[in-house]
Amino acid sequence: MSFMTCGPNEAMVVSGCFHRRPLLVPGGRVFYLPGLQTLQKLSLSTMTFQVETSNVYTKKGVQISVTGIAQLKIDGQKEDMLAKACQQFLGKREREIHNIALQTLSGHQRAIMGNLTVEEIYQDRESFNKHVFETASADLASMGMVVISYTIHEIHDSCGYLKALGESRTAEVRRDARMGEAQATMESGIKASSNSFWSDINYSNTICDYVANAILVEYQLQAYGRLVPSTAAIQRQKIVAEETKVKEIERHQQIQIQEQEILRKQKELDAKVKQPALAEKYKKEQLAQGAAMMIQNEAEAEATSIRFKGEAEAAAISAKAKAEAEQMRLKAEAWQQYQDAALVDMVLQALPQMVAEVATPLTQSTKGIKLVSCGGDNAHVGASKLTGEVLDIVERLPQVVNNMTGVDLSKAISKR
Repeated sequence: MSFMTCGPNEAMVVSGCFHRRPLLVPGGRVFYLPGLQTLQKLSLSTMTFQVETSNVYTKKGVQISVTGIAQLKIDGQKEDMLAKACQQFLGKREREIHNIALQTLSGHQRAIMGNLTVEEIYQDRESFNKHVFETASADLASMGMVVISYTIHEIHDSCGYLKALGESRTAEVRRDARMGEAQATMESGIKASSNSFWSDINYSNTICDYVANAILVEYQLQAYGRLVPSTAAIQRQKIVAEETKVKEIERHQQIQIQEQEILRKQKELDAKVKQPALAEKYKKEQLAQGAAMMIQNEAEAEATSIRFKGEAEAAAISAKAKAEAEQMRLKAEAWQQYQDAALVDMVLQALPQMVAEVATPLTQSTKGIKLVSCGGDNAHVGASKLTGEVLDIVERLPQVVNNMTGVDLSKAISKR
């Protein structure tokens, strides 16, 4: 009997005699009988994955790449999950386990990217993370694994779609900043004009109070007989009243002029700052929408072109195959109908070429060689000898054809 222990990041599996089902021991100790029982270990450590899905077409046909970071581990706290993990991974190396989980995560990430738009992935990353987390967790649970966390690490593309979205947002921020600056300038001008207005009013009230006090003092002194007669005081009082009316009218006119100046400055700021900012925002939005539409149309056109090209190639291959099949069928029917006659016709058509092929090596081999006859007085020499050799070979052709095909050319030609 042997005794074995393991750390909290491992699980021991004992199988064999005396166990109807394997004994699972996550992070502990166990006795087992070597030879009768088998002890295996399974790692429960957390595994980190970099899930890369490149060049995936989103819901609107825009191609992007996403890199996610996920942490997974085999669940050793639940016996049923640990049993599933043992069935799936026991005896496999850590690299093999890592590759199985990575392929599962990559597939779910790619599938969810295909069901969303670029804006939904880029602007609502939390929702995308939640979709991948929930979908992958349900699938990996059947393997005894649990997803600890998942988050997007990077989003990029090679066609400039994300850059166009960023430029549109930058234009909006700049427009808001310019409008805020214009609003602050306008409010500052209004406040300064208002302060000047109330300062003028206070000054006018002070003058009026001073004149009224002077008139009152004059009136009191006149009552005691120390000043000129009351008629002069009355005249002076009328003069001061008229002067006060004139100043009041001037003050009202100045207030109207200041109000008109405030309206003029407000319209000037609106024309020089606010309207150009709105125009710039509209321009950026239209450019961004145009760039996105162009990229989407190019992707759709490329996909349609590939589909049409594939269909045309398939049709061409099908037509060629049908033509070749028809040609073979016609040849087979001709051979079956004519049989020996067809063979004789083919041999006769090929006979000139065969004679040429027989004569070619003889003509090539005799260059620079003098022909000498070793026969009697009637032996042929020179061209006549060469021609005779060629004819002798041609005379043997019917016998060769008969041996190869079973067709007697002499009988077939005599019948014709």
